[in-house]
Amino acid sequence: RSSDPANCLSMTVSSLHLPPLLAAHSLSFARNDEPVFGPLDFTVDAGEALLIRGDNGAGKTTLLRVLAGLLRPDAGRIEVDGLGTDAPARTRALAYLGHLPALKADLGALENLEFLCGLQGRRSGQSPDAAMRIVGLDGYQEALARQLSAGQKKRLSLARIWLSPAPVWLLDEPYANLDLDGIELVNRMVQAHLREGGAALVTTHGASAARPVRSRELIMQRAARRPLCHA
Repeated sequence: RSSDPANCLSMTVSSLHLPPLLAAHSLSFARNDEPVFGPLDFTVDAGEALLIRGDNGAGKTTLLRVLAGLLRPDAGRIEVDGLGTDAPARTRALAYLGHLPALKADLGALENLEFLCGLQGRRSGQSPDAAMRIVGLDGYQEALARQLSAGQKKRLSLARIWLSPAPVWLLDEPYANLDLDGIELVNRMVQAHLREGGAALVTTHGASAARPVRSRELIMQRAARRPLCHA
């Protein structure tokens, strides 16, 4: 790092012109011709967390699945680093943690992480064994995924996210099935990821994410439904 104030100022000014890591423009989704959400416009910058709040049925999970490329939007545009992307291209930039653990039940915990690193790549300077220690699963390397508790499976899924080289994390209710120590673990992981220049979108019903890092909120409301027709 340079200690020259003029150089530091130059880097600060130039960083203001960087595009957001993730942006959505007029994004909307409907199911069976009924609107679920949208149109939505938002951006997420490097070093920032976007907390997505809303009632059940507001479309929080659906939004993350659309961003992750698991569902096709009905309208709108998704950009990564200022460039429009299709779903396959977004998989290299986005790491998704959903309600299901995304683990192979008959593989060991460490085998699961090594398998996923082989598919998705690995964060520089990290290893599956170190990731297991970070999430509090040291000693469970050989345990089959199906033998783990719900909370342990969530911790193993968090280790998978930590190992991902993707700069943007999509975390759908990451606090579910975790005790207070696990909730703090999620916050520390998000904080560390943001300090390294990553970004996170987090759906949550209550627990706070990534404080005191820079964060904003996206409040989602249920989309208007078509009125029922009466004879």
